[in-house]
Amino acid sequence: MIDERVRYGIRPCWERGTYVIEADDAAELARAMQLEPLVTRHMGGLFPERDGDLSGVQTILDVACGPGGWALAVAYAYPHVTVVGIDSCPAVVEYAQAQAWSRGLTNVEFIVMDALQPLDFPDDTFDLVNARFLMGMMPISAWLPLLRECRRVTRPGGSMRLLEAELCLTTSPAFEQLSAYLARALWRRGYSFSPDGRTLGITAVLGQLLRSAGWRDVGCRPFVIDFSTGSPAQTEGYQHFMLFWKLVQDFVCACADVAPETFERLYQQALAELLLDDFCGLWFHLLTWAVNPQF
Repeated sequence: MIDERVRYGIRPCWERGTYVIEADDAAELARAMQLEPLVTRHMGGLFPERDGDLSGVQTILDVACGPGGWALAVAYAYPHVTVVGIDSCPAVVEYAQAQAWSRGLTNVEFIVMDALQPLDFPDDTFDLVNARFLMGMMPISAWLPLLRECRRVTRPGGSMRLLEAELCLTTSPAFEQLSAYLARALWRRGYSFSPDGRTLGITAVLGQLLRSAGWRDVGCRPFVIDFSTGSPAQTEGYQHFMLFWKLVQDFVCACADVAPETFERLYQQALAELLLDDFCGLWFHLLTWAVNPQF
């Protein structure tokens, strides 16, 4: 049967852009907004590497900000700081700006800008640059150019922080198979740093990428989200992955050669297994930061 998108000349999101999920899909907006507080809580706050201290920081750039959850949280918690979020999707930027207006936040602004192109900011504009979960939109060849651009727009002595995640480790056979398919799809697409497509490989290379782009004094902070049955994050983890797997289904099926009916069967099985009394699941993250040298 011919895919209706092909029949009417509509290409999948990963053929029209670089993000593997439809960025302005309502479910994706909801997932991203729900994920932000979950990740921040387990990371130990908005800026655990600084013990929450933003003294000396007046301007922050949030790269590929999505619906703006992190930028909005920072603007609310630090009213003396000006936050600028950029994203390539106009509908997502409009949504984020509406969120800022509805909350009465005047110290945050959202701009349509493609992070994979030269950034439309002067040199030394920001004190801090933030980027979270870029892997889903970044071919491996784009990382160094972006990190160099981020360094250009960061003042000497300023800093950059990157947050990325690896595949989960679970006791669900279906979840593990879906994860294997996702890893293969990202590897084939050229987004994965894994040598063989069995993992994502992104957290292992963050520090080296920053150093190669000219950043110095690299530090890192690993943390884990436990969404096992009975854990505090069980419900949030279940809700996240219930949306996530559906959102990446088309991408995984196309890029990992998985039949849609096979994916759907595994998806339904995974949802059931996540609710078992003995289900265990851990989701690994790494926060990495570095400084723009003053010489």
